[in-house]
Amino acid sequence: MAERALRLGDEGGVEAVTIRRLAQELGVTPMALYWHFKNKDELLAGIVDYALSMVRSDRAPTDPWQLQLRAMAEALVAVMREHPSLPGLMHEVDKTQGESFCQATNAALALLTTAGFDVQEAYWIASYLLNGAIGLVQMQPDCPANVPAAEAPEWRRQKRLALESLPADRFPMMIAFAATYADAPDNDRYYAFGVDLLMAGVEAMAVLHLSRSAKMG
Repeated sequence: MAERALRLGDEGGVEAVTIRRLAQELGVTPMALYWHFKNKDELLAGIVDYALSMVRSDRAPTDPWQLQLRAMAEALVAVMREHPSLPGLMHEVDKTQGESFCQATNAALALLTTAGFDVQEAYWIASYLLNGAIGLVQMQPDCPANVPAAEAPEWRRQKRLALESLPADRFPMMIAFAATYADAPDNDRYYAFGVDLLMAGVEAMAVLHLSRSAKMG
């Protein structure tokens, strides 16, 4: 049920996810779904909880905290790439009411406190990684989601021409960037770069934190 609701959001956007629409998709009456969800808010929360249950680290518990945390970030990005409605859905609900979010956050806090952060700092970092991952997916390069694949080359061409038409004396770097629209972007590289960027900040802070702690000790 939650999987079908998530796919419904992927196909039609967050606004398409309603109890009535889901009931039609499943071939049941809306009243049948009210046994599971009292209202749309509960339905959206259930979808997010289901999606986050797929976020799992594929690293061994004995691996360094950096590798385990990176694996969690990569898994989160992968789930959101598969389900483009998920970033929007996560802004719609109180994620702390879901068991999957609490489990994932608890695991992240355990890793980060192992790295030397206190629990409040660890939560700030976990929130930073979550929102950074959401931002990566929402800002994925290339065409907007509503542009059909067949029209993508023309969309890129128009984008390139618009940037190249900027005054060269004022925007030389923007014009240089226009050339990147000549081909479809390498999204795998984009996401790998994005996760590297997020993790670099966390790892650098961990080193700084340990350095400060050593000086105080």
